[in-house]
Amino acid sequence: MAVLSIERQAALDAIRRLRAHGHQALWVGGCVRDLLLGREPADYDVATSATPDEVMRIFPRNVAVGAHFGVVLVPIEPPAETQGKTGGAPGHLEIATFRSDGAYRDGRHPDSVRFSTSARHDVERRDFTINGLLLDPLSANPNSEHGELLDYVEGQRDLERGLVRTIGDPVRRFAEDKLRMLRAVRFAARFGYSIDAETFAAIGRLAPQVDQVSCERIRDELTRMLTEGAACRAFQLLDESGLLAHVLPEIARLKGVEQPPQFHPEGDVFVHTLLLLAGLLGGCSPTLAWGALLHDVGKPATYRRAPDRIRFDGHVEIGSRIADEMLRRLRFSNRDREQILALVEHHMRFADVRRMKDATFKRFVRLPEFAEHLEMHRLDCLASHGSLDLYDHTRQRLEAIPAEAVRPAPLINGDDLIAAGYQPGPRFAEILAAAEDAQLEGTITSREEALQLVEQRFSRP
Repeated sequence: MAVLSIERQAALDAIRRLRAHGHQALWVGGCVRDLLLGREPADYDVATSATPDEVMRIFPRNVAVGAHFGVVLVPIEPPAETQGKTGGAPGHLEIATFRSDGAYRDGRHPDSVRFSTSARHDVERRDFTINGLLLDPLSANPNSEHGELLDYVEGQRDLERGLVRTIGDPVRRFAEDKLRMLRAVRFAARFGYSIDAETFAAIGRLAPQVDQVSCERIRDELTRMLTEGAACRAFQLLDESGLLAHVLPEIARLKGVEQPPQFHPEGDVFVHTLLLLAGLLGGCSPTLAWGALLHDVGKPATYRRAPDRIRFDGHVEIGSRIADEMLRRLRFSNRDREQILALVEHHMRFADVRRMKDATFKRFVRLPEFAEHLEMHRLDCLASHGSLDLYDHTRQRLEAIPAEAVRPAPLINGDDLIAAGYQPGPRFAEILAAAEDAQLEGTITSREEALQLVEQRFSRP
C-alpha cells in the first residue's frame, strides 16, 4: 500500500470529519487537476456545505483568515511519530464553504457571498474549467484510483485537450479578478496547454485593466511563471496576449532592439532574453530568474549603431537603475532586490576573468550567492554565441583556489594601524584594502609583512 503524504492524509481526515457531522465535503481545484494529470499535489483544498462557523466548531484549531468569504485554514498536524523531528512543518488545509458570489466591484473580492449547499453553484464561480473539478476520494470508482469525479464544467475534457478555458463568460471571469488573466498564461505555460480562443480574446481586450491588480500579486504571479520551468513560453504568451506591455513595459521594449550578430546570432534583445529564460529549470531561485529576465533591460536606452558595430555603452549601469525602479515598483524585499541588482550589475564582468589579478578574481567570486552569477553567465552564453570558455575558466580557477584563500582572515586591522601611529579616519579603508589585495595576491603572508607594506606605501600624517 502506498504511503500517503501528510497533506493528503490530513485532507482525507477532513473529509471524514465533515461528513461525520452531516456535511458534504469534496476535494476541489488544483489538487484534483494534478491527481488526474498524475502529479502529486502540493496542497489539497476541501469544499464543503458546512458554514464557516460549523467548520470552526468541527476544527477548533483554525485560522479564520477568510471566514467572511467562506474560507477557514486548518493547521495540518504532523503524525505523532514525526513530531519534534527536524524538517519543514506541514502547512494549512484550506476548507471553503460552497458559495455563490455577488459583484466584484474592486476587481478582486466579491461584494457579497451567498453560502450554498450546492457543489455545482460553487464550481460555477471559479476561474478555469481545469480548476473546477471536484473529487470524492472516499467513493470507489472502477475507472479511477482516486475516487469519484464530479465534473460540471467539462474540465476533464479540457485537461485531455490541453486547454485553458474560463468557466462561463471569460470577460465576466476576468472582470471579477484581473489576476486571472496572468493565471491563465501561467497555467498554459506550466502544462504546455493552449488558451481557448474566446478566453484569449478576452485577455487581449481586458489586458489594460491588469494594472488594477496590486503590485505584490502581480510580482508573485510573475515569479511563479519564472520559476515553474516554462518561463520562456509564459513570456511569449504574455507578449502575444498584450499583458506584457502593461505588467512589464520595460521588458516589452526589448522587442526589435538589434544586437551585433557576431556576438548575438540569435536575434534581438527580446529573443535573447526568451532563450535565457528557456534555460531556467523548474524550482530555480526567484532571484536568479529575475536576474535573467532583467540582465539586459538597459539595452534599449543605450542602443547605438557605431561605425564598427552596434553598441550598448553603459547598458549595465542604466539597466541597474531601470531594474531598481522595477523591483521597487513590484515591492520586492530589500534582500531579493539587492541580489537581483547584483546579478544585473556584474553579468558583464565575466568577460574579464582571464585578465583578473588573483585579488580581483577572489573578490569577484566572494559576491553573495556567486553560484547564481555563474549560472546566469552560463545561461547568457548558451542564449547567444554558445561558447562556455569563460564559464569553464571561472569554474576551473575557482576550484583550484582553497576556500580559505578566497576569504582569508585579515593580517592586520584598524587597531594595528593605530598602534603603528596612523590616525583613525576614512584613509583606514584604503590602507586595509591595499593590505588585503597583497594578501589575496599571495605577496604577503604575515602580520609583519602587512605592516611593512603599509609603511612603504602610506605615510603617517
